[in-house]
Amino acid sequence: MFRPCVVIPVYNHEHAIGHVVNEVCAHDVACILVDDGCHAACALALQALAQVHPDQVTLVVHQINQGKGAAVLTGIREAARQGYTHVVQIDADGQHQVSDLPVFLSLAQHQPDALVIGQPIYDESVPKGRLYSRYLTHVWVWINTLSLDIHDSMCGFRVYPIKPVLTLADHVKLGSRMAFDTEILVRLHWQGLRVINQPTPVHYPLDGVSHFKLWRDNIQISGMHAILFFGMLWRLPRLCRRKVCGR
Repeated sequence: MFRPCVVIPVYNHEHAIGHVVNEVCAHDVACILVDDGCHAACALALQALAQVHPDQVTLVVHQINQGKGAAVLTGIREAARQGYTHVVQIDADGQHQVSDLPVFLSLAQHQPDALVIGQPIYDESVPKGRLYSRYLTHVWVWINTLSLDIHDSMCGFRVYPIKPVLTLADHVKLGSRMAFDTEILVRLHWQGLRVINQPTPVHYPLDGVSHFKLWRDNIQISGMHAILFFGMLWRLPRLCRRKVCGR
């Protein structure tokens, strides 16, 4: 059975989230919004969206901000509670092309055990510093997976099969903030999940709000890469066997 829904972690994107949710609902897909400790204006906007779309939108609230990764996991646990099998993660700032949602869902439906991850096609709106810095993470991901399977580990438009994600989250403490998107893909790849890379346009952003904290998040991401590197070394024999013998 394939039963998908969309999860959107939200932290103070009140100017963009209505557009994103309305686009999702236009595709007749259920949507779980996670209010990750938003300020009052955004919290009210999320409540209004849940009232406007009562049959499609569920609102879950963190009383204090816990970070993107924590919000995504909260949404995935709520999706599992409601009986969904797959979660489409979409960012709240409007950078993703929601019209590609049927493409992502079709790929996931035909290969339900795989991860479907967005491979960004950027326009001129992308900050050049952010674009260039992504390549360092790409290189670390390729090292830590001993493969080029994951083309972009930082794109927040992706489809997860719920069961392996929750199994992983129940056994490993995953990063709760910006490092989450990369870490979970590497760890699921270690477990043997196949990765499907789907090109999708990315625009920066509808509301001009970024929650990336330069020092805090870069330190956390660097620490995450170091932990994953030593995790890769410990798994090296198994990963090498997989490359030689296939999955």
